[in-house]
Amino acid sequence: MNKINLGRVLLGGLVAGLVISIGNFLINCVLLRDAMNTEFSRLHVAEPGSDFIIKAVVMTIILGIAIVYLYAAIRPRFGAGVKTAICAGLIAWFFVFLYTRVLLGMVLGMPVDLIVKGTLLGLIVYPIGAVAGAWLYKE
Repeated sequence: MNKINLGRVLLGGLVAGLVISIGNFLINCVLLRDAMNTEFSRLHVAEPGSDFIIKAVVMTIILGIAIVYLYAAIRPRFGAGVKTAICAGLIAWFFVFLYTRVLLGMVLGMPVDLIVKGTLLGLIVYPIGAVAGAWLYKE
C-alpha cells in the first residue's frame, strides 16, 4: 500500500480550504446576506467581524487538509480522480455542514428555507473544494 504524501496533502488542503472559504463567503455574505442579517438582528448578535473571519478561514484550511487527507486515504479503494474527491467532499459536507447547520438552525430557531438553502449551497461548495485540493494531490 502506498504511503500518503503529506506535503501534497498540505498543498491540496490549502487550496481546498481556500476554495471552500470563498464558497462559504459567497453563500453567507452574498447569496444569503439579507436573510443572515435578519437572523443576526433577531438574535441580537453583531455581524461577524474580521477577527471571526480570520479564525473561520484558518479552521476551513484545516478542514481542507482533512478533506485531502481523507481523499488520499480512500483513493486506494475508490481510485484516483474526481469521483473519489467528490466522495471525500460529500463526507466532509455531511459531518461539518449538514449536521451542524441543521442542528444550529433548529436550536436558534432559524427559518427552514434558510437552513435548506444554505445546506444545498454547501452541497455544491464542498465537493468543488475537494476536487480542487485532490487535483494537486500526487502520491
